[in-house]
Amino acid sequence: MQIHRDINRLPVFRHAVITIGTFDGVHAGHRQIIERLKQTAAEAGGESVIITFHPHPRKVVSSVITGVRLINTLDERIELLEKTGIDHLVIVPFTDYFANQSADEYIRDFLVARFRPHTIIIGYDHRFGRERSGNYSLLEEKAPQYGYRLMEIPEHLLDSIKVSSTNIRNAILHSNADEANRLLGYTFFFEGEVIHGDKIGREIGYPTANLKSTDDEKIVMGDGIYAVYATVDGIQYKGMMSIGFRPTVNGRTRVTEVNLFDFDQSIYGKKIRVHVKKYLRSEVKFNGLEELKEQLHRDKEDSLKWL
Repeated sequence: MQIHRDINRLPVFRHAVITIGTFDGVHAGHRQIIERLKQTAAEAGGESVIITFHPHPRKVVSSVITGVRLINTLDERIELLEKTGIDHLVIVPFTDYFANQSADEYIRDFLVARFRPHTIIIGYDHRFGRERSGNYSLLEEKAPQYGYRLMEIPEHLLDSIKVSSTNIRNAILHSNADEANRLLGYTFFFEGEVIHGDKIGREIGYPTANLKSTDDEKIVMGDGIYAVYATVDGIQYKGMMSIGFRPTVNGRTRVTEVNLFDFDQSIYGKKIRVHVKKYLRSEVKFNGLEELKEQLHRDKEDSLKWL
């Protein structure tokens, strides 16, 4: 897969078959669209092209100032899309200028001039251009003029994708790792930088890597204890993770900590990837560190049963 970040330096695509979207999660519904994209490109003797945007369009055009929580960071999305076998991924810088093109300019100066598409595969509800004035009907109206074919993604598939994406986010926020992983079709993962904590875990024989998220837009699992796999320097380890306020030690900030099994290295400042396999239990306030230590022993045994 070739990755293009500068829309002023795109190659001349061969019979480009394109689709447009955020593809957050790259889940089963998205993969149905991608398979159609690849199949159509093969039939046309052309190249499959996904057009996506960064930052997320809502951050630029929304009047509501709220944090956008995404299932995947941009780097994760690139990694997942690469595995699908498409030919090209074009990452369009989404700016005020881009958002304020008229719908006609978007078709003429962006889609046609940049991609010269053989086929555009798009949903009935796709909106584009200033004030979201462009739609499927306008693309259909302009197709004879610009010589592209237009294929509609079925409404039932688009609705399924929206429901799946919403359900995935809800499952993640509510600690339901089983449901999130089922809908994603892979194990939910995130990356964090190992930072210094208060070293309480080390005192009771369960040292933890205290993680700081590498992307503030990335959605975070709900509070609880989880069985996880963690990758450090390319090597995968079994472990368990706690997300929450650590009530036993009167914690005041929400922290993410991972205890890696059979691991004894200093990894401060390193970035590790955590795959969330199974939710084990909720956070509980114990009567002291000894009682917490006993529970952690049981958590480790439970984790090893699932990993």
